[in-house]
Amino acid sequence: MATLKTKFTVRLHDTDAAGILFFANQFVFVHDAYEELLRLLGFSIAATLRDGSFVVPIVHAESQYLKPLTVGDEITVAIQVAKIGETSFVLEYELLGADDTLVGKAKTVHVVVSKQTQDKIALPEKLQRALKTFQSAP
Repeated sequence: MATLKTKFTVRLHDTDAAGILFFANQFVFVHDAYEELLRLLGFSIAATLRDGSFVVPIVHAESQYLKPLTVGDEITVAIQVAKIGETSFVLEYELLGADDTLVGKAKTVHVVVSKQTQDKIALPEKLQRALKTFQSAP
């Protein structure tokens, strides 16, 4: 089981008027980590959108904010594949502060959809094998 860890710095534009991470921007960090995972697995979003036969939209997203993040805070987003289904997969994220304190959590559910028909399709075998590399439990 592997965990992808991607580091980020909270910027001014990530915060709200109180100087704390704006709630929606937690999803920005999560999505950036997701894009990095896909790139490492050989499924870059740019190439998939341009040349692929399928897309993998997020159909459900949730998050918890456990501690405030402010400008200049260094965070790490740790991502694992929680579940692989026939047509979908679930990713779980932990946002860790500079001292590895858990500051947030998130979960996204992705469904594989044919670009041509816009219908749900089976998870391609190559993607399924690649995702298993980061699966938290079989």
